[in-house]
Amino acid sequence: MATITVVIPNYKGIKFIDGCLSSLYDQVEGTPDFEVLVVDNASGDGSVELIREKFPQTRLICLEENTGFCHAVNVGIQNSESPFVLLLNNDVKVFPDFVKNLYLAMGRDGRREKVFSVSAAMLTWDDPKIMDDAGDVYTVFGWALGRGKGKPYARYGRRQKVFSACGGAALYRRSVLDKIGLFDENHFAYLEDLDLGYRAKIHGYENLYEPGARVIHYGSASSGSKYNAWKTRRAAANSVYVLYKNVPPYFKILNAPFWLAGFFIKFLFFVKKGMGGLYVKGLMDGVKLCASPEGKRHKVPGSVRSFRRELRIEAELFLNLLHR
Repeated sequence: MATITVVIPNYKGIKFIDGCLSSLYDQVEGTPDFEVLVVDNASGDGSVELIREKFPQTRLICLEENTGFCHAVNVGIQNSESPFVLLLNNDVKVFPDFVKNLYLAMGRDGRREKVFSVSAAMLTWDDPKIMDDAGDVYTVFGWALGRGKGKPYARYGRRQKVFSACGGAALYRRSVLDKIGLFDENHFAYLEDLDLGYRAKIHGYENLYEPGARVIHYGSASSGSKYNAWKTRRAAANSVYVLYKNVPPYFKILNAPFWLAGFFIKFLFFVKKGMGGLYVKGLMDGVKLCASPEGKRHKVPGSVRSFRRELRIEAELFLNLLHR
């Protein structure tokens, strides 16, 4: 059995999947054994045929329709048995020591069992000296931010704790997934990795950023652009849902004014882009999801045992305002 299963959700990735898999199979000596599993979301663009022809060592699962990022990733995880799962977007090229450095970071400092995930250094496609993501930051405004985005990679050369790992290139510990659950498919796409990292923190686990595990990331390859109608509405809905399901009632009361301020500032931002109405509709979608039986079923139950951890998370949400 492989030590790591690399799960790559693919939707119309014909432009990128060749480069992604070629770089992945070109890892340095000493890399732990890994297998690659591509879950295709009914792409129909020839990418499946390319994989079968050029990368026959790759396992393929072909879904009959586009079920979204979360479901595709969950299918991949459920069809693997390795102790670690590495999630990878199809629009990345990885460095030769990528897999090895992620794996080593998971066990460093004698804290192996406390680390749930390790996020890679995602560099911009056009200029790899510039960061695209160095792990996720989350604030009391309800804003999820890509740490380091647009800044020099040289400033993010230290391994450290982050709020959550970016699911575009991250290693996860299966034993913790078995405990806290897989990706919440109510998200479909966007903020699902933040939600998973949040749940892990509530259970007392840590998420790390490893600068030595580098990938070059194109970004928004599936959705088409950084800001578009579908992405704006979906992300807005999920921003409400994440808060509903993870924040306990006593902190909801404390944080409500900050959430309102955060949503209002975001609304003004999208008004300038001509998508203010779509953003509001997304927020309403999120409220409806929270009130639905399916949304309520995924709510994280609070407990006396988890109060101290929730208090530390609350302090982190306020401190993360300084990042912005």
